[in-house]
Amino acid sequence: MKNKIVLIGLMAASALSFSQDKGLVANADSPHTKLHSVNLQDVQWTDGFWKEQFDIGVENTLPYMWDLYHNDSITHAYANFKIAAGLEKGKHSGPSFHDGDFYKILEGMAAAYAVTQDPELDKEMDTAIAMFAKAQRKDGYINTPVLIEERWGTLGPEELQKQLGFEKYNMGHLMTAACVHYRATGKTNFLEVAKGVADFLYDFYKKASPELARNAICPSHYMGIVEMYRTVKDPRYLELANNLIDIRGTTDDGTDDNQDRVPFREQTTAMGHAVRANYLYAGIADLYAETGEDKLLENLKSIWEDVVYRKMYITGACGALYDGVSPDGTVYDPSIVQKIHQAYGRPYQLPNATAHNETCANIGNVLWNWRMLQITGDAKYADIVELALYNSVLSGVSLGGKEFCYNNPLNVSEDLPFQQRWGSKREGYIALSNCCAPNVTRTLTEIGNYAYNLSNEGLYVNLFGSNDLKTVTPNGDKLEIEQKTNYPWDGKIVLKIVKAPKSEYAINLRIPGWSQGAQISINDKQMHFSYNLGYATVAKKWKKGDVIELNLPMPVELMQANPLVEETKNQVAVKRGPIVYCLESDDLSEKAEINSIVLDIYSELDLKDIVINNRNVKGITCKGFVENDNWESTLYRPILKEKQEVNLTLVPYYTWGNRNQEEMTVWLPY
Repeated sequence: MKNKIVLIGLMAASALSFSQDKGLVANADSPHTKLHSVNLQDVQWTDGFWKEQFDIGVENTLPYMWDLYHNDSITHAYANFKIAAGLEKGKHSGPSFHDGDFYKILEGMAAAYAVTQDPELDKEMDTAIAMFAKAQRKDGYINTPVLIEERWGTLGPEELQKQLGFEKYNMGHLMTAACVHYRATGKTNFLEVAKGVADFLYDFYKKASPELARNAICPSHYMGIVEMYRTVKDPRYLELANNLIDIRGTTDDGTDDNQDRVPFREQTTAMGHAVRANYLYAGIADLYAETGEDKLLENLKSIWEDVVYRKMYITGACGALYDGVSPDGTVYDPSIVQKIHQAYGRPYQLPNATAHNETCANIGNVLWNWRMLQITGDAKYADIVELALYNSVLSGVSLGGKEFCYNNPLNVSEDLPFQQRWGSKREGYIALSNCCAPNVTRTLTEIGNYAYNLSNEGLYVNLFGSNDLKTVTPNGDKLEIEQKTNYPWDGKIVLKIVKAPKSEYAINLRIPGWSQGAQISINDKQMHFSYNLGYATVAKKWKKGDVIELNLPMPVELMQANPLVEETKNQVAVKRGPIVYCLESDDLSEKAEINSIVLDIYSELDLKDIVINNRNVKGITCKGFVENDNWESTLYRPILKEKQEVNLTLVPYYTWGNRNQEEMTVWLPY
């Protein structure tokens, strides 16, 4: 039986106490969570991969996006707020999710401020927040497409019936950004705006019919409202989060596209639009962390297995199909079959050249798995977080940080005989669908918060990268650790104890699922370690200067897919550690079409230091063959036995398209 939230002694909003938990996910008091977030400012990248990426995010991506979204001639996003606030006249322009995209950028600024304490970031955020407050309606409602119509035009149909208006999506990102801003700055100005939104939603969902309440395209508000509950401790918000699940899938016009054809408690497989699905699953994981309703976690685990074992790309990407259908959702009738954009598709339906894999879906995969990790303490979820971050999330932004991908294909071919809707080239602004750029912007500033977790059983080390951790354990003891590593290019990770609890304390090191033969030493002495749910535990009374060394062998691996994945049969992908590799036209010793290359799997796979757009990466050299690539006016022909030998250099998938915009492939025949 599902849990019911009982409201006891509701406090007035003005009397609410705010949480002092300052992580991305403030779950220190969540009763059904095993791992808790460290504070946003507790991790400082000091060198190496993530330091370089964080700096690019803060110095290049954030300023670029901030200026772009203030450029009225391109995005009109900030202009919409000015018009809604009555500071100037005009009409709403741009997609209906522009508000949410602007909130994402502000969230990224807040996360960056937590680490850098840059006063200019604080000043710019305050200016934007004052604009939000001025635009907000007295009842707490804020959504510029509607507010502008109310102020300057004719509202038309009731705004809450505009199902495709992305209204709740915008509000969800506002609430999440406001919570992060409060934790980063200690200020409540943005949080007061968010409380108005949360109160509005609570009142609305108390009265709305299921038909009206199903207006929840891309439900970021599930995560947002639970985070508001955690932050301001208002039990009405948890009641609202439960209600959002209860009413979902209870109408006759639900769709798999929006995951509301059937109630969530009847869903056991991933369906529909991958961004909306992953955001929903992340929000339900948040709800489970507070209520402990077994059915929610049971279904999330079943859906996770469906995704990871049948519907996810080797890069951690989700949403294979540009346009799929939902044959299971209707009686087959061509007049009513449901078309689904960015669809999860059928099991093992994973095309490469036409893969959609929206960057937002891949970030959603991170958000979902991050929450599953904290609920369960199982490292298999951290493995997916790492896989997606290094591959299908980073591929969504250029190495310089100012161009972005909406979709992330695994094959780019000049011979593809049709124009893809979104193309295969990063752009500074993706007209009408620029949602991914702000999303990757905030993600790059927040990765430090994924690196560690705390629990009553000790510290959990999830991601590897050179950083300084300065935090406080649940018992109030100071904990400081210096991590040094050249990961992901090298599997040696060194942790030096600076401060630790006086009593015995456990440090749990994630042993990635891809690794074999991991070794751990303490002060140069090889250690035997216990192993639980993918974490190796080393526990002792630590003293200053103690050194833990984790060594993860990192051979080059040739990967194959389940034979039911038709598109990759008799092909291999190359992977080393968490990094998936690809082949680009730039890296062939002889000019040839990318789809004519056959990999010699018996050739030496050697590492090579290379530089792409001023970024140092590890490439992999090998040999292959070029088959006759003249297929003009030919669909089938006898196999040609003669092949030309060619030298190949494979590069990390996330770096593709940063040089000459040519062909690329992850999977290679052999």
